[in-house]
Amino acid sequence: MPLDFVSSVLLSTVLTGALSALAYRRDVLTWDGSLAAFVVGMVIGVFGDVTWLFLLLFFLLSSFLATRYRFALKEALGVQEGLRGERKATNVLANGFAPMAVAAISLTMPAGFPKIISGIIFLSALAVAGADTLASEIGVLSRRTVLITTGQPVPPGTDGGVSPLGQLCAIGAALYTSIVGWFVLSNLARMWNLIPTMPSAPVYVLIPIAIGFLGCQLDSVLGATLERRGLVSKKTVNLVSTTTGAIVAYAILIAAGPLPTA
Repeated sequence: MPLDFVSSVLLSTVLTGALSALAYRRDVLTWDGSLAAFVVGMVIGVFGDVTWLFLLLFFLLSSFLATRYRFALKEALGVQEGLRGERKATNVLANGFAPMAVAAISLTMPAGFPKIISGIIFLSALAVAGADTLASEIGVLSRRTVLITTGQPVPPGTDGGVSPLGQLCAIGAALYTSIVGWFVLSNLARMWNLIPTMPSAPVYVLIPIAIGFLGCQLDSVLGATLERRGLVSKKTVNLVSTTTGAIVAYAILIAAGPLPTA
């Protein structure tokens, strides 16, 4: 049975509060980033589903590990995020807007947006963020980086730069984020007697896998074109990529025919 409102608020407060505090203590987020993460987590946990919070924790953990991977070398190359790899509120909100929007829409459960597909759309946005984070954090260590639009060699860390290592990380992150997400949103939810937000049929995991990887490519294209010219910021590129991922996931589900019911 679904959690009542009070239980959802209490559980979300505990999980999100602990997650935000830990992220701040481990220098994953700045103080304002931790506050933004708390807000994002509460909106998602209360308006969407508490199981989505476990995926946020998984995303944060994988991002932390990728950020800390060979960090001394990143510092030496000058390609690290922030001073110690920490993310600010703008980073959190850029990647958290689309998941929050999905949660807000799923709260009303309109006829064209049933609860059972909301997890697919949420997971697709998260897969884009995860793929981009790993591609950026580990891809900068690649010996050969080229501009995605022209193939011209560029220094690691260049906006719109891609590398074989980064692409491998992007598809890997899209894969494991989507598979873990499918297990949590479908199977684990049923084990806990919660309303699943993703169908149990494995075929649906292909949507966030594909969108996660392609969304990362869109991020690179926008970086190589608009961001390099100073027309948009990196945060705006992240916002557009994750939001586009969510919209495309919904469009695919609508175009595929009758929406799943279980």
